[in-house]
Amino acid sequence: MSVVQQQMPTPLFLSDSAVAKVRELVEEEGNPDLKLRVFVTGGGCSGFQYGFSFDEAQDEEDTVIEKDGVTLLVDPMSYQYLVGATIEYQEGLQGSQFTVSNPNASSTCGCGSSFSI
Repeated sequence: MSVVQQQMPTPLFLSDSAVAKVRELVEEEGNPDLKLRVFVTGGGCSGFQYGFSFDEAQDEEDTVIEKDGVTLLVDPMSYQYLVGATIEYQEGLQGSQFTVSNPNASSTCGCGSSFSI
């Protein structure tokens, strides 16, 4: 009798820059219960777009990724689009922002905030 192993998909990754910025923002707010939530919504110029928010509430269905004391939450609907992606924090000429490097995206828009599968 063979046992079928279900391979877990690669989770999301948090870059060191994202961890540092989340930690900085949580400390500024003075609320250690805050977690970064990343989500995918319909819309944007390429079909889907990324969103980020800080959330105290963690739903039972959320995927939780922790790195160096920082917690990232992803809801089940968004998770399927974000498997294997890296959440980064970039500072540049167009301002500072969280970004997603997503290997699942077949195309992205010029601003990098929306994508299609």
